[in-house]
Amino acid sequence: MGMYVRTIKRRNKDGSEVEYVQLAHNTRHPEKGYSRAEVVYSFGRRDQLDVAALKRLVSSLSRFISPEEAQALAVENTDLKFLSSQPAGGALVLRGLWKQIGIDDCLSQALKSRDFKAPFSDAIFAMVANRALAPSSKLAVEEWADKDVHLDIQYPIQVQHLYRSMDFLLEQEKEIQEKVFWATAQLLNLTVDLIFFDTTNTYFEIDDPGDSELLAFGKSKHKRDDLPQVIL
Repeated sequence: MGMYVRTIKRRNKDGSEVEYVQLAHNTRHPEKGYSRAEVVYSFGRRDQLDVAALKRLVSSLSRFISPEEAQALAVENTDLKFLSSQPAGGALVLRGLWKQIGIDDCLSQALKSRDFKAPFSDAIFAMVANRALAPSSKLAVEEWADKDVHLDIQYPIQVQHLYRSMDFLLEQEKEIQEKVFWATAQLLNLTVDLIFFDTTNTYFEIDDPGDSELLAFGKSKHKRDDLPQVIL
């Protein structure tokens, strides 16, 4: 019929009262048919409980249920109601790097001369955090920032803020990129001897490229090493 934890009180000869904690379950009397409690295990006196052992037991049992079910059980007998939870760890780390590299200062300086009331700085951080933690479309970022993650931002992010902040970034691209680059170089003690930039390649459906500096056989991302390719 299911196990449960119960407490019983006993009065000592001196009049003091002692409470005991027990693990019990109900059984049917074989002859009379009524329900009775049967003690499975006694945890001892309540004022002398091995709390560490109880925590280990609860932790062990929690492996067999989901975190949501465990949370629901924790608040089931209280006036509290569990509404939702938002992970904050990843965004917290990104926010620390954001400030350490100086991106927040770069954006603040660039926004000083603009009469913007929209939370562009938070919108830009929301897009970067989304790309790092849960890549999705700009339209989906609005709901993600509102319900699925704790970004520690002051105002709600709307999709219009995301698109308008991208226009702002395009206007200030050169200045912001330069400031962020030198901030990163100084932070990491970088010596800039070589700069890498992204490339891609494609292939041509021709028999022989001939004497061409543009076309040549090579390792193609399409796994067509038998055809000449061009690097873009």
